[in-house]
Amino acid sequence: MTPTAQAALAQLRDPTMFAWHVPFFLLVIWYVYATEVGRGRWDVVAAGLALWLADWINEIVNSFVLHLTGVHALWIETGPTAYQILVGLNIETTMLFLIFGIVYAKLLPADRNARVAGMNNRLFWAVNLSVCAVVTELVLNAWGVLNWHWWFWNVPWGLPLIFVFGYLWFFLAAAKAYDAPTPAARWRFVGMLAAIALALAAVGAALGWL
Repeated sequence: MTPTAQAALAQLRDPTMFAWHVPFFLLVIWYVYATEVGRGRWDVVAAGLALWLADWINEIVNSFVLHLTGVHALWIETGPTAYQILVGLNIETTMLFLIFGIVYAKLLPADRNARVAGMNNRLFWAVNLSVCAVVTELVLNAWGVLNWHWWFWNVPWGLPLIFVFGYLWFFLAAAKAYDAPTPAARWRFVGMLAAIALALAAVGAALGWL
């Protein structure tokens, strides 16, 4: 097992690492969601939740990779945190993803068929935000707090995989929730993502893979 995997496991779900910025930022997130609910923008709320749940699916599968290989997950977060939820996910990151889908939805024009730079606007913003996220990951990797090990999920060959499976599909899931034809269809989709995440978490917890 790599030193970074050992470092993440050493602080995994350790409550003594609590820091007071967590409740503050949780309140900020609640304010953001409450604002959209107050405006009746359930499409924006659904987009935010869809992206967050998509990340949870990835994060749980990532934990499975560490358990099954016994070497390293696809990505591992290390360094200071108020709470290490999974080896690749801390409390600060999951709060970030709760907001990321909202940011994406706020960038979308009302016309789902409008084009930006010759590209469908939903895809345009999904691609651009994914590129920004990958660049951010490169910086975090250089700083030693976001760690990669496997050649197919590392610089340079893994960058397309990180782009597509690490981020792009999150935004496309958010777009699907946002553009759902009916409220029922919207919440069925969000519910499906939640059910997948919960099922994976239940299996992982039962088998001790998390």
